[in-house]
Amino acid sequence: MTRFDGVLWHPREIEEESLRLVEGYLQKYKFPPGEKAVVSRLVHTSGDPALAELVRFHPQAVDTGWAALRNGAHIFTDVTMLAAGINHRRLTSYGGAVHCAVHTPEVAAEAAARGITRSAVAMEKFGNKLQGQVVAIGNAPTALFTLLKMIEEGLRPALVVGMPVGFVGAAHSKELLLQQGKVPCITVLGTRGGSPLAAATINALLYYQGSGG
Repeated sequence: MTRFDGVLWHPREIEEESLRLVEGYLQKYKFPPGEKAVVSRLVHTSGDPALAELVRFHPQAVDTGWAALRNGAHIFTDVTMLAAGINHRRLTSYGGAVHCAVHTPEVAAEAAARGITRSAVAMEKFGNKLQGQVVAIGNAPTALFTLLKMIEEGLRPALVVGMPVGFVGAAHSKELLLQQGKVPCITVLGTRGGSPLAAATINALLYYQGSGG
């Protein structure tokens, strides 16, 4: 165990000790194993044990999302920061890849012409590519509102990780996500969220060994 002035320095030891401490904070909750794996990563990433009170799961979210990723589902994100935070090596080993179109010239031009966010336009342009795949939104409520409209029109992703952050639209978009009932989802209530939390959720599912192990 590597320490300097009483503080751990080795990356793996830091993570292991952090998750051990998080485990203590979660003892009072009755999360099923898969949900606990996600919540643990969210608390670890945020440094905020109170976040455990705010995480919400569709009943089939973990099993469906886990199975989709193991079967090579791709992940579509609203921003590059979220895309960068996903464990690409683990995802690639299952046959999947990460896609983000927010910075393409085509998306930028259309967003400027229409006066809407690039994240919303990018989600529209993904279109039917999202069918049966995993969608992760960690920044823009407009991307989640757009996705919800697409779901209402018949689109069925395997899982939506909806964690836009902020004070304008974020909380409402996540409420609507929970209410839609057509697609499994994982979200965090209120104004909290962000790309690190959405990426942590995806990574928790990638690391999770399933109910059998």
